[in-house]
Amino acid sequence: MPPKFKAKHGRQSISYPQNVKFDGDYIHLPKIGLVHCRRHRDFEGNIKTVTVSRNPDGKHFVSVLISDGKEKPEFVPADQAIGIDVGLTHFAIASDGSKFGNPKHFVKGQRNLKRKQQKLASKNKNSQNRKKAKLAVAKVHSKIARCREDFLHKLSRKIVDENQVIAVENLNIKGMVKNHNLAKAISDVGWGMFCTMLKYKSESEGKRYVEIDRWFPSSKTCHICLNRVDNLTLDIRAWSCQHCGHHHDRDVNAAINIRNEALRILALGTSASAGGGDVSGQE
Repeated sequence: MPPKFKAKHGRQSISYPQNVKFDGDYIHLPKIGLVHCRRHRDFEGNIKTVTVSRNPDGKHFVSVLISDGKEKPEFVPADQAIGIDVGLTHFAIASDGSKFGNPKHFVKGQRNLKRKQQKLASKNKNSQNRKKAKLAVAKVHSKIARCREDFLHKLSRKIVDENQVIAVENLNIKGMVKNHNLAKAISDVGWGMFCTMLKYKSESEGKRYVEIDRWFPSSKTCHICLNRVDNLTLDIRAWSCQHCGHHHDRDVNAAINIRNEALRILALGTSASAGGGDVSGQE
């Protein structure tokens, strides 16, 4: 049987730094013994730490930290680079013109979640029916989170597989969610999780992940002649450069500028952005 946790509510976890072994479809935990598990994938290396966690929906997961003894991979030739501008109407816009729609996972599950929450509110406190209703709400939240992670994993894998340099903006997401009109939508898309996935997947394959300073004027700058407009409100989705006359899709133009700025930074071997801020470029 799974381990018992001290707390009764929320996500719980316990770590085992030693004496954990895998035997086929079973894991041997100290003081508990063999517990049946479904292994996501096989791994090679020495087990350092095993963490058993229980989510609010009642499901248990095991994460394994291993030391495989492998050196950090060398950088591959930067034959293909891509800049990515994230948004709400489209989740991501690439510098090659590709646009990936926003799945809006929370919106799709909101109706079901509302029904479950209404049932929870009608139950008596500390009753068994309330515990069942609370578990039902947790399962809806868990499904939404799993759908979001699945989408982000697939998209980040596609981008990393097809490119050697991946450039994104270093967004202040914590500050952006303070806007109460957009907080729910911003939290639903998972920009931070997406960038984290891009980063570790790129580094594991010897590819470059570069974050451009959030103050870099990617949307306001013409990628053809580098002319910068003074004012460009969010409702303007396309604009024409007064200097060269080129017509821009706002998001595609921003993605191209993000890619070009990343390539400039890598060519100079510096972390200084044209926007005047700091940029974290992994080399």
